[in-house]
Amino acid sequence: MDKKALKKELWEKCIRTEEENIARLRYEIDEAQRLSNEYGAPKDRYDPYRTKLMRQRDLYAQQLVKAEQLMDVLKKVPMDKEFDAVEFGALVITDKQKLFVSAAIGKVECQEDCFFAISPVVPVYKAMEGKKAGETFTVNGNSFTIKEII
Repeated sequence: MDKKALKKELWEKCIRTEEENIARLRYEIDEAQRLSNEYGAPKDRYDPYRTKLMRQRDLYAQQLVKAEQLMDVLKKVPMDKEFDAVEFGALVITDKQKLFVSAAIGKVECQEDCFFAISPVVPVYKAMEGKKAGETFTVNGNSFTIKEII
C-alpha cells in the first residue's frame, strides 16, 4: 500500500475513533438525564443522588464539547498536501515513533503498526516543527531522527 493510502487510512481511523467517542458521550449524557428524570423531583434541597447525576451529565457535556472540537480539527487535516517539513497534517516517521500531527487522539493502530496522533500544541511537535527528513530533534532528553515525512 502506498504512503498516501496509509495516511488516509490512519486519518479515517482517527475520525472513526472520535465518532465513537462522541456517540458514547452522547449516550452517557442521555442516560444520566434519563436516570434523573426517572428519579423525579429532588427529595430535598441537597438531594445527593440527583446532584451526582446532574454533575455526571455536565461532565460528559464538557467532554463532548472537547471531542467535537477534536473532530473539527481532524476534518481540517490537509490530506492531499505534500510535506517536505513537519507541520500540521504531516505523518512523521522517526527512528523511534510514528507521529501524525493532527489532533490529540493518542495511540492509533493501523495496518498492524502503532501511530500516535498528536496535537500541534504539544512539546514534541514544537520540538520538531519545521524540521525536514534527516534532521534530529530532542524532547525530554530523548533524541529523535526524522526518517520520513508523509
